[in-house]
Amino acid sequence: MPELPEVETVRRTLAPAVGAKVSALWSSGLPLHMKRPLDVDALRRASVGASIEGVRRLGKYLLIDFSRRSDSVLVHLGMTGRLRLVRASEPRGAHTHVVWTLSGGRELRFSDPRRFGQVGVASRGAEREHPALRRLGVDPLAGELTGALLHLHALARRTQLKTLLLDQSIIAGIGNIYASEALWRAEISPTLRSYRLSRERADRLARAVVAVLRRALTKGGTSLRDFVDADGLEGNNAGYLSVYAREGEPCPRCKAAIRRKVIQGRATFYCPRCQRV
Repeated sequence: MPELPEVETVRRTLAPAVGAKVSALWSSGLPLHMKRPLDVDALRRASVGASIEGVRRLGKYLLIDFSRRSDSVLVHLGMTGRLRLVRASEPRGAHTHVVWTLSGGRELRFSDPRRFGQVGVASRGAEREHPALRRLGVDPLAGELTGALLHLHALARRTQLKTLLLDQSIIAGIGNIYASEALWRAEISPTLRSYRLSRERADRLARAVVAVLRRALTKGGTSLRDFVDADGLEGNNAGYLSVYAREGEPCPRCKAAIRRKVIQGRATFYCPRCQRV
């Protein structure tokens, strides 16, 4: 599933769409997230006849703002979703579900083979009232994540630290890849019980989270299977991952073999020597 760096990369590569006017909207008619039907009428009211004013991000969600409209279009890529800006003459793929026809002979297309993604509307200026956005935590790329905040949340829980990092109500945007990478960078075990996290370690972990996300963003995100940006280009960060998907390979820091462990049904990669409890 695309995480914060990938979604932010899509947002940035959608910049050429800003200023384009929407003349029409097409839908495949198939349901997406949770098998719920799209509210096509609401999408049309939010976008058709207006120009794209900007694209924002909240956690892993994109918000497309339109001129003279009170609603924004909300997009979540799910596991296999793609939001691409293409020439209108380019053939539409079999899994295309929403298309905005733009001025200048272009289209903004949302495709999703597994249909776990989400496309809807959120009230502009009151986005946090939308059910999907209501409980989102701090944005680590906006300077909102501190060691003090992380320590406060950790002390209140008895979960494993990897699980704490994946809690979107605490930190919005972190997923499996960057949780493993941040814990390795901070030299902290993913199985450490959160209430045992010291303030010094919390400071170190908060810095590590921001560092791995920023580095991934400079590489255009991590493409392991489905992710591409709005131009259809894959990210280059996979080659810079230290532990994720590197089971059996030597740790870049101490040369011990990287291990894989399943925590709450998700693969976790770590160094047994550097990341002791």
